Amino acid sequence: MTDTIITKSAFFAASRETVWAFLTEKEKLAQWFHPAEADLAENQDYALVQKQEDGSLTKQCWGTVLEMDKPSRLVYTFTIKPLGGAMTKVIWTLEEAHGGTKLSLAHEGISAAAGEAAMGLLMALDAGWDKHIASLRTAIA
Repeated sequence: MTDTIITKSAFFAASRETVWAFLTEKEKLAQWFHPAEADLAENQDYALVQKQEDGSLTKQCWGTVLEMDKPSRLVYTFTIKPLGGAMTKVIWTLEEAHGGTKLSLAHEGISAAAGEAAMGLLMALDAGWDKHIASLRTAIA
């Protein structure tokens, strides 16, 4: 069902390689999304974490990197605590655009993963992606 796929796009005055680095490298992910335990790697699990006041780390989102076609396409499974371990899929596409990069996001599988709570999670994730993409704009600028 395409009506439950979150889609976003944004333009950056930066090369695809630069934008790719912000999507995949541990230090750069921390600047706009959440700190990562390691750089993303194809066919490997990943976890983005948040440091708690007591110094412990809590997983914010996690999954498995399914595809890395540098610097064009990144695909990974994605879950958060409210999904109870059910996986969704995030697809990033990077295209050259007028001396910069057009970044597109598709986040699918939310309604199947969330069941009756789908609309609330769709709204929360949609707003979350808006916030994170805005932070990515600032980080890359």
